[in-house]
Amino acid sequence: MGKLEANKRMKENSLLNTAFEFFTTKGFSKTSISDIVGHAGVAKGTFYLYFKDKYDIRNRLICHKSGQLFHMAVTDLQARPDYETMIFEDKLIFIVNHIINQLNENQELLTFISKNLSWGVFKTALTTPITDDNDVNFADIYHEMLSDAPYYFREPEIMLFLIVELVSGACYSAILFQEPCNLEELKPHLYESIRLIIQAHKAGEKQPPEQEKVC
Repeated sequence: MGKLEANKRMKENSLLNTAFEFFTTKGFSKTSISDIVGHAGVAKGTFYLYFKDKYDIRNRLICHKSGQLFHMAVTDLQARPDYETMIFEDKLIFIVNHIINQLNENQELLTFISKNLSWGVFKTALTTPITDDNDVNFADIYHEMLSDAPYYFREPEIMLFLIVELVSGACYSAILFQEPCNLEELKPHLYESIRLIIQAHKAGEKQPPEQEKVC
């Protein structure tokens, strides 16, 4: 990375970090672009080189923070010695469990993401092109997991949507309010429900490739 590109990245990260600080302490509606650029130490015109408006930087933050969560989860998943033999359900639940644990440890981040997350923003987070070596494109990982599974799925995007909605709603209440129970009590029920969603979307086993005839 050249010096100019590094300087641009530094300014962009400064704006993102400052915006996150304001959004989580002062609140999104009470934070102005002037607040962000003033604290970040950049000109207001610089802000518009990177972001369209306050909503754009909020959505980019969700993508960035979600990407960090996925990166840590996928990195640990792929480091498992049994990764290659794990079934689709176990891989997906491992990622979900890892992300839930991260959000449990960072409830400020959980509150920010949950208050602002929509499927459209989440889908953008999944499909945003990689711009940082520490990021991961979960869409690629998800499709790779689907490809490796020994069965086909009906509407895999809807399947993921249902799982995301289930996890985000259930875990928000369990982590912040211990309702209807604490997180550890909830997990077995949550993961059983995820398996049922996956089972409902299975659409038949894939046929193994034909073996070459031995002459």
